Amino acid sequence: MRAESVIARLLHRTFPILDWGRRYNRSTLTNDLIAALIVTVMLVPQSLAYAMLAGLPPQIGLYASMLPLVAYMLFGTSRALAVGPVAVISLMTAAAISQVAAPGSPEYLAMAVALAFLSGVILVLMGVFRLGFLAGLLSRPVISGFITASGVLIAVSQFKHILGVPAGGSTLPGMVAGLVGASPLVNPYAVVIGVGVAAFLIFVRSRLKGVLLQLGLGRAAAELIVRLGPIAAIVVTTAAAVVFDLQAKGVQLVGAIPQGLPVFSLPDLSIETMTRLAGPALLLSVVGFVESISIAQTLASKRRQRISPNQELIGLGVANLASGFSSGYPVTGGFARSVVNFDAGAETPAAGLYTAIGIGLVTLFLTPYLAHLPQATLAATIIVAVLSLVDIAAIRRVYSYSRPDFVAICATILVTWIWGVEIGVVTGVAVSLILHLHRTSRPHMAIVGQMPGTEHFRNVERHAVITDEAVLGLRVDESLYFGNCGFLEDNILKLVAERPKMRHLILMCPAVNTIDSSALDSLFEINRRLADAGVRFHLSEVKGPVMDRLRHSNLLTDLSGKVFLSQMEAVRALTRSSAAPAEPGLSPTD
Repeated sequence: MRAESVIARLLHRTFPILDWGRRYNRSTLTNDLIAALIVTVMLVPQSLAYAMLAGLPPQIGLYASMLPLVAYMLFGTSRALAVGPVAVISLMTAAAISQVAAPGSPEYLAMAVALAFLSGVILVLMGVFRLGFLAGLLSRPVISGFITASGVLIAVSQFKHILGVPAGGSTLPGMVAGLVGASPLVNPYAVVIGVGVAAFLIFVRSRLKGVLLQLGLGRAAAELIVRLGPIAAIVVTTAAAVVFDLQAKGVQLVGAIPQGLPVFSLPDLSIETMTRLAGPALLLSVVGFVESISIAQTLASKRRQRISPNQELIGLGVANLASGFSSGYPVTGGFARSVVNFDAGAETPAAGLYTAIGIGLVTLFLTPYLAHLPQATLAATIIVAVLSLVDIAAIRRVYSYSRPDFVAICATILVTWIWGVEIGVVTGVAVSLILHLHRTSRPHMAIVGQMPGTEHFRNVERHAVITDEAVLGLRVDESLYFGNCGFLEDNILKLVAERPKMRHLILMCPAVNTIDSSALDSLFEINRRLADAGVRFHLSEVKGPVMDRLRHSNLLTDLSGKVFLSQMEAVRALTRSSAAPAEPGLSPTD
C-alpha cells in the first residue's frame, strides 16, 4: 500500500491533469471553451506576427501554437497560463539563430526548430533536478530592464515593415542607421496601412470598450469586440490589398502560407548544432521560465491556487519539446494572452487544448486567405502589443528606491540596445551579482545600546540609548562569508583601538543566517586578537542552525567570552553598573 501511495503521489505531481481532470464537468467545459475561443481569436494574428519577428515564415507561429499547448495541458500546473509564441522569446530566437544561419534560409528554420527542442531539454532537466531557484539569478530589476529594452528593440525592428523599406540591423544603433539609410525608399501605401492599423489598435485597446459601454452594450460583448480588433484589422487590410492591388504598388505581403497541419519529425540533433545553440538555449530557457512563472503565480494567487516552479519547468520544457517535434520554435507563457484567458473564465489547462484545436482549424481552412495580408499590418500589431513591455514607471520606482538596482537596470538596457539581447541578459546578471557581492562584502554594522525602560537594543546613531564604556554591543546585519569577514575583522579591531576602556565586545547576530569556513577563521582571529588586547569576545542571539554548525568547530571552547541567548542577558551579565548578579552564558538551540 505504501509503495502504491508513493507511486500515486508521483503520478499526480508529474501529471497535474490527474488532479483537475477528476473534477472536470460540463460547467468547466463551457468556461474553458469560451476562453479558448477568445484566446484563439487573439492568438492567430499574434502567432503570425511573432513568427515574422523571429525571422520565420508565418505558418511557423501557427505550428508553435498547437502541440505545445496540448503538452503543457498534461504537465503544467497553472490553470490560466496561455503558452505559445511571445515577443521577447521571438526576438531572442532571431538574435540567436541569425548568428549561425542566414534569415530566410532552410538552415535558419532548422536551427529555430532545434533551438525549441534544446530549450525543452534544458527546461525538463532543470525541473527534474529541481533547479527552479536558479531563475532567481535574474533579479526583477534586471528582468524589467531587459523586457523594456527588448520592447524598444522589437518596436524599432518593425518600422522597416511600416515604412516598407529593406532596412537591417540587430542592435538599436544598427536598426536606426538602417532606417535612416533607407528613408528615400519609404513606401507611402505601407505607411498608411501601418500607421492606420497602429492607431486603430491603440484606440481599440484604450477607448473602444468605454465607448461601447456608453452606447449600452454589455460588458462581455464589449470585451469580445475589443478582442476582435486585430482580426478586424487583418480582414480590412487584406481586403484592401486585394481590391487596390497593393502588391503592385510595392507593399510587402505575407505571401502564400502552406495549408495543413505541421509535419512531425525530429529536429537536427547533431553535435555541431547542439554546441552552437547550447548557450542561447540556456539563456532563452531561463528568461522564458522567469517570464512564465511570474505570470502564472500572479494569476494563481487571485484564485488561491498553487504553482509548482519545478513542475512548471517540466511543463514548459515538454511544451518546447513538442514545438520542436512539430516544426515550431521556442514558446513560453504569454502575459497578454494569459490575462485574457484568465479574464475570459478559463478554469483548467484544457482551455489550451481547445485553443490548439482552433489554431489547427485555421491552418487547415483559412491560411489561403492570409496570403494578401500586408506585412505592415502584422508589424503594427507587434508594435502595439509590445508597448506594454516598456515600463518607464518601474525604472523611476527603482531609481528612487535603490541606486544599485537602478545601475543594473540601466546596464541591462544599454547593453541590450548596443550589443544585443543575449549579452544584455548576461550583463544584467553579472551586474546584479557584482552589486550583491559589493553590498554584502561591506555589511551594515551598528553599535547598539539599550532603549530606556525596555529590553530592546537599537543603533546608537538613531536612538537615545543606554551604553557602557566597558561593554560594546555590535550588531552585524548580514551573514558572514568569505567576502565580508575581512571587513568585519578590520572594523572590530578599529573599534577596539578607539576605546581603551572597553573590556567586553558582544557580537550581536540576529541577522546572521550562515557562517562559512572563511568567516569562522576570522572569528578565531578576532577572538585571539581581542584576547591579546585584554577584551573578551562574546556572541549573542545566534540562530539555532548557526549554533549547530559552530558546535562542529572549536570556536565555542576557544571563545574568551560566552554565547548569550539574548543581548539583554549579555548586558546584564557584563555591565559593571548592573545590580543583578552575573548570569552564565547560554548556548541557544532554537
